[in-house]
Amino acid sequence: MRTERNFTRPMVALASAVVAALFLIACQQAQPPTPEPKPAAKDVYVIFEGPWAIAPDPKDANSVLLLAPKTKGHRDLYVEASNHSTLAAGTYDLSLPGKTGPGAGTYDPSFLRVKIDAQNAQRVLDNKSAARYAIRLPKPEAYVPASRYRSRAGSTYPPEASTEMEYATGASLRYSVASLSGFSLSGAPDTGTFNPLLLQVDTPVIRFVMEPTMADDVCYTHSRQSFHDLVQLVGLTLYVDFPDNPSDCHNKDPQVPHAGKAHASLASPVERMITMLTANLADVQAADAAEVFPSRYLRLVAGSKIARGMAERLGAAMYFFGAASGGCKAPTLGGG
Repeated sequence: MRTERNFTRPMVALASAVVAALFLIACQQAQPPTPEPKPAAKDVYVIFEGPWAIAPDPKDANSVLLLAPKTKGHRDLYVEASNHSTLAAGTYDLSLPGKTGPGAGTYDPSFLRVKIDAQNAQRVLDNKSAARYAIRLPKPEAYVPASRYRSRAGSTYPPEASTEMEYATGASLRYSVASLSGFSLSGAPDTGTFNPLLLQVDTPVIRFVMEPTMADDVCYTHSRQSFHDLVQLVGLTLYVDFPDNPSDCHNKDPQVPHAGKAHASLASPVERMITMLTANLADVQAADAAEVFPSRYLRLVAGSKIARGMAERLGAAMYFFGAASGGCKAPTLGGG
């Protein structure tokens, strides 16, 4: 009998160990698996430089439109990340895969806030003869200024001094995304075709840029004309003025009817000579209309190394002494 008891004890211990192991395995299987950590969200900025208006998308409350006129005063629009492409007039869609934020669409106070009706936004989209750009993209987390300049803006001319402030002259749309890969641009140009473009975003910035064909003169004629073209495009009556301009600039302002011919003479002959020597043939022909120097003579010298060198040196000198300037100084319109 003693031998049987000694044999039974190890068997009981072994059975207990097996039962405990099975119970532990069952408990582990019943617990949910540990979720993999989500990738950290990243901020990416989509910047628009030039005369732009931000408008709600009439077909999608979660999207916005960036609208701009295509004018002789600007070169063709281009999009730039780590790669770039020139865009013809038309409508385009920017895809931002992995967007994680709610798209609050909060405006910085420096934007000139306006009301752009859905009908006007749709009219811009539908009117291919208007020579315009329309970029559709998701509503961002925030609209922040990419650049600022002091001006006055209002519905009467000249705008009242009470409207003076440093307005946003370039828009930066901020998004929260899970990854910097998979950004693409598709579109429908008004003429021709556009192959979808995969944007390589190595740094968190995508830029849509329209560069002016001529630097502003002392009256900022280019910026005044660009703002006028923009507000006409979106069906608004607004004017811009710059407090640091000479007092007689109002007599030559392209925003008002009496300035139809006078504003062409605002740029000095030297400034127009620089433009004609460095710009393309269309710019030379436009300058020919001003009857400063006949373009048939300029074509003979515009391609020479001497002429280009003189133009570059003159342009640099005017830039450093404040006679020339960069892009548009007029406010970006923040519609809502």
